[in-house]
Amino acid sequence: MLKEKAWKWLDENKDEFIEVADKVWHYAELGLVETKSSKLVADVLERHGFDVRLGVAGMPTAIYAMWGDGEPMIGFQGEYDALPGISNKVKPEKDPLVSGAPGHGCGHNVHGATALACAVALRHVMEEEGLPGTLKFYGTPAEENYGGKVFMVRDGLYDGLSACLSHHPSSMNAARLSSNNAVNGVKFIYRGKTAHAAGNPEMGRSALDAIELMNIGVNYLREHVIADARIHYVIEEGGGQPNVVPDYARSWYYIRAPERGQLDPIYARIVKIAEGAALMTETELEVQFIDGLYNKIPCKGLADLVVRNMREVGAPEWSEEELVFAAEIAGHFSKQSKIDAMRKAKVPNWEKYVDVDLMTDIMDPWGEGETSAGSSDVGDVSWVCPTLEFGTACNVLGAPGHSWAFVACAGSTIGHKSLVFAAKTMAGAAIEILSDEKLRNGLKKEHMERLKGRTYETPLPDGLQPPLDIAQENWAKSPKQ
Repeated sequence: MLKEKAWKWLDENKDEFIEVADKVWHYAELGLVETKSSKLVADVLERHGFDVRLGVAGMPTAIYAMWGDGEPMIGFQGEYDALPGISNKVKPEKDPLVSGAPGHGCGHNVHGATALACAVALRHVMEEEGLPGTLKFYGTPAEENYGGKVFMVRDGLYDGLSACLSHHPSSMNAARLSSNNAVNGVKFIYRGKTAHAAGNPEMGRSALDAIELMNIGVNYLREHVIADARIHYVIEEGGGQPNVVPDYARSWYYIRAPERGQLDPIYARIVKIAEGAALMTETELEVQFIDGLYNKIPCKGLADLVVRNMREVGAPEWSEEELVFAAEIAGHFSKQSKIDAMRKAKVPNWEKYVDVDLMTDIMDPWGEGETSAGSSDVGDVSWVCPTLEFGTACNVLGAPGHSWAFVACAGSTIGHKSLVFAAKTMAGAAIEILSDEKLRNGLKKEHMERLKGRTYETPLPDGLQPPLDIAQENWAKSPKQ
């Protein structure tokens, strides 16, 4: 059976991909500067016979790789960007490997290695068995901050896929049916005039005043947007010292809503507020659009398929050492916060998991009609083809994502087992898609029904390129592992 061949190949060759995951974990590179990580992945793909393009869609670290010929075509997505400031050793306590350095607090070192392992395993099985079709691997940079997939979608790299699969390390084994928020990431830059703040303040035009007035206006707007919208910001630059009127100030906003059509009018009002603040302060405004993401289109057909394959593969068995490691991490977080998080996520039968640290259950798909508060550039992919990103247990249940705890787990044998389990699951699901025309037609039909006649138009302004200069600036300031 084709699945068993793929799973056997993965068992026999898993060390190659675990090594990739561990190297990427140590590189811990931020979005759009994943230079070592992307080259490592690209080199493995080339070694296994893929036609590899490194540096697509305006991003030096984006990968578009293919093997095979003709239809059906199936895609696999792998991420490898880290998060700033959460470096940690593989220890069940907060202990940075390098203080202030990035760390893989979302498990993207495992994310990219999973898709890589699956694609390579399928390539060998398809060649041996003469199975027709095309495999496409997408190395997608900067999911955490700049939405790399959106630029790749804009360039048509996902066109023609029968399905696209990716695996995201999680604290549960699940393929959820919920959507997520659309988002715009935008910087508002004000330029004014410096002056002595005590001696001749009348000659100054404060860029910081403009930032603060804009923020006040946006905070009053909160009463007049839909309840599910989210608006949050930071002030990145606000001046040097109090006795100098600041001539430069910059804020960074994320504006979110469940649907793109709900987000766009909120964003338009925020831009008007920003323009009003410039008028009030006689400063110059620059609106720097960084990224825009769509909400996700779920796919029950893919979710059912993945869960079925999860159960065929079987969840990992955790060693006593891994269970002790997880229990020590769990001790740093309150049981009540764990309960609150599960209830917020509407985890079915959450009560049975209150004392579970490492999940072994495989959940039925859930969350139809729900919208999670976060955002992901997977959403844009889901508008152009049937798409699913599923999770397998890699983090301790109850420990937050984007934290030192996830970094520790992602670099441990817990992360390794999550990788192999997910790669086998993905390979099994892909083989069914490649082999079953009826299944493919069903996925396409569901996708069209969920779109309800809506079409995808890139949220990116004409001519916008990935913010490589901003990424390089942030990387230059960051400590390195």
